[in-house]
Amino acid sequence: MRRFWKKVETVPGEDGGYALLLDGKPVRTPGRAPLALPTPQLAEAVAEEWRAVGEAVDPRAMPLTGLANAAIDRIAPAREAFAAGLAKYGESDLLCYRASDPAPLVARQAAHWDPLLDWARRRYDVHFEVAAGVIHRPQPEATLARLHDAVAALDPFRLAGLSHVVTVSGSLVGALALAEGQANGETLWRAAQVDEDWQVEHWGDDPHALRTREAHQADFEAGVRFLSLLS
Repeated sequence: MRRFWKKVETVPGEDGGYALLLDGKPVRTPGRAPLALPTPQLAEAVAEEWRAVGEAVDPRAMPLTGLANAAIDRIAPAREAFAAGLAKYGESDLLCYRASDPAPLVARQAAHWDPLLDWARRRYDVHFEVAAGVIHRPQPEATLARLHDAVAALDPFRLAGLSHVVTVSGSLVGALALAEGQANGETLWRAAQVDEDWQVEHWGDDPHALRTREAHQADFEAGVRFLSLLS
């Protein structure tokens, strides 16, 4: 779609939230629903993405708009099913699978990952099975149930932001800590990159891996920012 508008503004929506107007006309999602944003700060951030459009719309340059569209069109109509799918990441959380050696990597994983698991143990009164290696080890049913309940309690917009953070980082626990203000984006990103950083330090990087990492980081940071704009 080519740019056709000159003025972008946000206004209170008729049914609550905030609407985005292009030359006075309301923006709709790809599913033709009104683009109703829950907070003024998110509405303004989405508006800035539309103001920054050049001659043609590039969805890759509008991640907040994309997440808002997903929240309205895809997540809201099936919130419980989406939340259940996201909660499944708790069954194989990155933080629960450790290296057995070398000792410096084991220590680095513990330094980055143990504080997040300790927070979740206190927050949800649960136990985590932590294993050395990559062979799957089931988590207690009570743990999975409480993590599921924590995710299921979130609204569609928070689920949209959380989904980017979980899928990129591989850690539901870390994403919940971020959503509850117990970890910041930089801390969680560094935790998620412990193994990759180790490999780069010892074996070097390559251009393809670097581009992939940068793309993942952009998705991660979009999710983090999206969540921050909901508070």
